[in-house]
Amino acid sequence: MQIIDNPNKENWSEVLKRPTQTVKDIEATVNQIFEEVLNEGDIAIKKYTARFDGVDLVSNIVSLDEIQEAITQVPVKLQEAIKLAKNNIEVFHSAQRTDKVAVQTSIGVTCWQEKRAIEKVGLYIPGGTAPLFSTVLMLAVPAQIAGCKEIVLCSPPGKDGLLAPEILFAAQLCGVTKIIKVGGIQAIAGLTFGTATIPQVYKIFGPGNQFVTVAKQLATKYGVAIDMPAGPSELLVVADDTANPAYIASDLLSQAEHGTDSQVILVSTSNSLINKVSEAIKEQIKELPRQAIAEKAIANSKGIYVKDDETALELINEYGPEHFIVCVENEAFYIEGIRNAGSVFIGDFTPESAGDYASGTNHTLPTNGFSKAYSGVNLDSFFKSMTFQKISKKGLLNIGETIELMAEAEGLQAHKNAVSIRLKDLK
Repeated sequence: MQIIDNPNKENWSEVLKRPTQTVKDIEATVNQIFEEVLNEGDIAIKKYTARFDGVDLVSNIVSLDEIQEAITQVPVKLQEAIKLAKNNIEVFHSAQRTDKVAVQTSIGVTCWQEKRAIEKVGLYIPGGTAPLFSTVLMLAVPAQIAGCKEIVLCSPPGKDGLLAPEILFAAQLCGVTKIIKVGGIQAIAGLTFGTATIPQVYKIFGPGNQFVTVAKQLATKYGVAIDMPAGPSELLVVADDTANPAYIASDLLSQAEHGTDSQVILVSTSNSLINKVSEAIKEQIKELPRQAIAEKAIANSKGIYVKDDETALELINEYGPEHFIVCVENEAFYIEGIRNAGSVFIGDFTPESAGDYASGTNHTLPTNGFSKAYSGVNLDSFFKSMTFQKISKKGLLNIGETIELMAEAEGLQAHKNAVSIRLKDLK
C-alpha cells in the first residue's frame, strides 16, 4: 500500500486515479465482438466462448437435469445460508415498494404515476476466478419481487462446460426463467441482439470486468438499458485512532481479493493508524488463498493521511467510492455529509462483506466514480414509472386557454388546434 501524506488538493485527481484501462483501450475489441454476434448469432457466441473460456459447448443452455444435479452438490448448510441471505434481501427490497401517486393538479385535471415491471431482463453473473452466486440473489430477488416476466441469466462456463452448482441453486431458488452458459462481451452482445438460444432483453444488470462494463455501455447504443456502469470492485475506508487496525485491514483485503484491478483506499486523520493497518495487511495477506491477486490489488491501493475530517470528507466525495466504510468517533459527520457513495457501512461491526452477502442491501453498485450520478441496484431498477392523466370537460375549460397560449407562442398551431376544437364544443 502506497502511503500519501496530506496531498495537495490540486493533486487529488492523480492520487485518486483508478487502476483501470481507458475505454479507448477496450472499445475496439468490444465493437468487433458485438458486430460478429449481431451478424452471426450463436456461431459467434460459440467461437468466443471457446476462445475466452477454453470450452467448446454442444449447447449453451443449462438443462433442467443440470440444475437438479447441481442442487445435490451444494452442501445443506450452504443451501440454508443462501436461503437466509435471500430472505434478508427479500425483506429489504420488498420494503422499497411504493404506492401509486395520484393528484388533482387543477379542478378536473387528474394526474397519476404507476410502476410497471420491465418485462425482459438479463442478469450477468461473473464467473472466472470467483463465481459470484451471491450476485444471483442480488439481481434475481428484486426482479422476482417486481414481477419481471422473463429473467435471463448469463454466466461464463468453467473448463468442464458447467456453471458453479451454487449459481444454479440460487438461480432456481429465485425464479430465473432461463440460464445460459456464456460470459464476457459475447454475453452482453447476445442479450442485446438476441440469438437462437439467448433471448433479447430490455435491460441488462450485473457487475463484471472492464470489458463487460464497456460492453454494457455499448449495449445502450442499440436501445438496451443497463443498471449502471459497474466495473472492478473498490472500497474506501475512513478511520481514526478509535478504529481497530486489524478490522480495517481485513475489510481492505476483502475487496482486494476480488481481482488485480480492484482498488482499496484508507483515508485517516491518523498517521499512526495508517501504519498499523499497513502492518496488519502484511500479516493477514499471508493467510489468504487468493494472496497473489490481493497483493497486486494492494500494490495499486493507498493509505492517505489528511489533516482533519472536513478535508477527508471532501476527498471522499471527490472519489465517489463504490463501498464506503466509516470507522470514526464522529461517525455522524460522515453519515450526514457523504454525497457520493454506492453503499455505506457504519461502525466496527459492519464489515463490507455483510452487504456483499446477507444483510439485505444490494451489492450491485456503481464503481469508477459513477456513484456521483448513479444509484446501486434496487427494486425500482426493475420498474418503469408511467404517468397517466384524465381531464374532464371542466378541467379542459380550466387549462385550455393556457395550453393554447403556450402552443401558439412556440409556433405549434396543430397543438393549439387540438385544444381549440374541443373548447368550441364546450362553450
